[in-house]
Amino acid sequence: MGRSQSLPGGGDPRFGPDADDTGCPVLHVDMDAFFASVEVRRRPELRGRPVVVGGTGPRGVVSSASYEARRYGVRSAMPTARARALCPDAVYLAPDFAQYSAASRAVMQIFRDVTPLVEPLSLDEAFLDVAGARRLFGPPAAIARRIRGRVAAEQALTCSVGVAPSKFVAKLGSTRAKPDGLLVVPAARVLDFLHPLPVSALWGVGERSTETLRRLGLATIGDLAEAPVGMLRKALGQASAAHLHELAWGRDPRRVNPEHAEKSIGAEVTFDVDVDDPLQIRRALLALSEKVGARLRRAGQVGRTVSLKVRLADFRTVNRSRTQGAPTDVAREIFDTVWALYTALDPGERVRLVGVRVEGLAAAQLTPRQLTLGAPERGWREAEAAADAAAARFGRSVIGPASLLGAPDGRRNENPPRA
Repeated sequence: MGRSQSLPGGGDPRFGPDADDTGCPVLHVDMDAFFASVEVRRRPELRGRPVVVGGTGPRGVVSSASYEARRYGVRSAMPTARARALCPDAVYLAPDFAQYSAASRAVMQIFRDVTPLVEPLSLDEAFLDVAGARRLFGPPAAIARRIRGRVAAEQALTCSVGVAPSKFVAKLGSTRAKPDGLLVVPAARVLDFLHPLPVSALWGVGERSTETLRRLGLATIGDLAEAPVGMLRKALGQASAAHLHELAWGRDPRRVNPEHAEKSIGAEVTFDVDVDDPLQIRRALLALSEKVGARLRRAGQVGRTVSLKVRLADFRTVNRSRTQGAPTDVAREIFDTVWALYTALDPGERVRLVGVRVEGLAAAQLTPRQLTLGAPERGWREAEAAADAAAARFGRSVIGPASLLGAPDGRRNENPPRA
């Protein structure tokens, strides 16, 4: 199964796949270069080659890069143009989220076969509490090996796993186990593991906070742990200081929460060039509304608040929202709202990005739908559900609103916006 461990501190034998996992019920499982790996799985001829998944236009951003591409310095969230400069010979692919979602569901089911206490963080990572699974499957490290073996055998993908007493430390463990590794941080060795790490490894410490801490002479987590809390408060504020101080001492009481639910579902698109054509913007908002509606129905969610995001050419960002009388998962209703918000906004400037989001989510099956007086018994929702079924069988590209198919004269749009 490839690489079995990745040890901090130059191969410190206190941490690794065979370390003491007593008191370590939390696993963090992180798929390796997930989007790129799914693409390689369905295109075996790409194996061993640098593969980059992301926006392919001039303003595209990298979503995932294979480890072969990472050797050239390509990273997620990097502009695709920069990635092409670093690695011109890589294979560049537009993302296929339907494929990634299907792979994610299969992987998450493997996790749930071990324990019901699974907290997904995204398509490609999750926390697991395996305390109750020990009787069936053995100690935590053995469970981690079992999961890694099933993911490799059944999905032809690799993952890295951190095993630790808490969520924070488990996530750090999986990061340092990458790629295709397993790392156990023993409960008695948490501070030995944490304190040599750079402060940037702490949750909530970005580039700006890292620079602030370094100016104070705090380069490692150990430095931060020993620093006076009053000094941290002055530099970072009371809430951040308290949060980071607790993490620096390995204290993270949060439980794995299998009921973790999305607070909102959205999508956005950055245009290849700034646009001011209302028809092009309308088409983009309609396509985004279709995508958000499909995601809501797939997740079994409805939402009451519809939000519009517009980023102008000078990078100013404007957000507008409207709360509906009844929750919805219908793309047509979402679009009608965002288009009304956009026309009321009337930015009068060129637009760089638009986004659509639905918030205030609730389970669709627990939310009764209200029919409008005089509305047909079957309407947009039934039509969109039928489109979902067709897309599941034949692909999303085979069906969609007629206005997305071409220009007003009936010619097909050769340059549709990309999400």
